[in-house]
Amino acid sequence: MTILFSVSTIPCAALEFDVSVDEEIKKKYNSSKLEYDVLPALPKVNDAAAPTTKLEFNTSSNLPEITKVQSNEGFKISAGTKFSVKSNLAISDWQSAGTKVSFTTVQPVYKKFVTIPAGTVFRGEIVNSHQPQFTGNGGLVVIKLSTMTYKGHTYEIEAKITKANSKKIFLNNMKGKRKYWNGVSERITQGEIFYAKSKQKANKLANNPVFIILSPIPTIVGIAGCTVCTVLSPITAITTKGGHLSIPTGSSFEIKLLEPAYVK
Repeated sequence: MTILFSVSTIPCAALEFDVSVDEEIKKKYNSSKLEYDVLPALPKVNDAAAPTTKLEFNTSSNLPEITKVQSNEGFKISAGTKFSVKSNLAISDWQSAGTKVSFTTVQPVYKKFVTIPAGTVFRGEIVNSHQPQFTGNGGLVVIKLSTMTYKGHTYEIEAKITKANSKKIFLNNMKGKRKYWNGVSERITQGEIFYAKSKQKANKLANNPVFIILSPIPTIVGIAGCTVCTVLSPITAITTKGGHLSIPTGSSFEIKLLEPAYVK
C-alpha cells in the first residue's frame, strides 16, 4: 500500500536591513581608520611632574661585623677566663629588654699565645628586667653578652656578669635591695609607736582626778595594738616593695666566659 505525503510550501520571512545610515556614516568618516584614530587626542602627561625622588631604605646594621674563627684557625681563650671591665652606659631596672649595653676592659688578660689588652670592648643587651615588686623584691636586670671586639675584629662569645661594684652576681641576675625584712621591722616599729602614744594618753588620764579611772584603758589598747602589729608583721610586710637597681656609668664589673672563644 502506497502512502503519499503532501508537503505544503511555507513562505519564508524575508529580512530587509536599512543600510542608508551606513552610507551616510561612510561619507563623513573614513571607515578604514581604527576607532582610537578618530577620537580626540588625550593630553600628554608631563614627565617632569612625576616625582623623581626614590625611596631608599637603610638596611645597614649598627652592629659590628662578626668575624668567624674556627677552633683550628685562631688562638683559644679558655672558658672561665675573667675580665675586669667598666660599664660604658648606666644600667637600671627602668631599661627594658633589648636595650644595648657595652663594657670596656680596664686591664690586660694574659693567656697562652694571646693577650687581651685593656680597651677591649664587650657588647650585649638586657634580656630581662623589672622594677621593684611586692613581697620586698627589688628591681632586676639580666644581661646577655654576645660579642667581644679585639684588635679591630668582633667575635662571638658566651659570657655572663659575675660581679657588679665588687658585689657577687648569681645566675647573671643583678637585683635591687630586697626589703621584705625591712618591711617586717617597720610594722613592728609602727606597733611600738602606737603603744608609746597610748601610754602618753594613759598618763594624761592618770593626772586628771576625773578620768583617772579610765587611765588603764589606753595602755591596754596600746599593748594589744603593738602585739597585733608584731604578730602580723610577716604577713603585712608582703605589701613592701624592694629597692630600685641603678648602676652609674663607669662602674666596675667582672665578666666571665662561659664557653671558649677563638680570636685571630
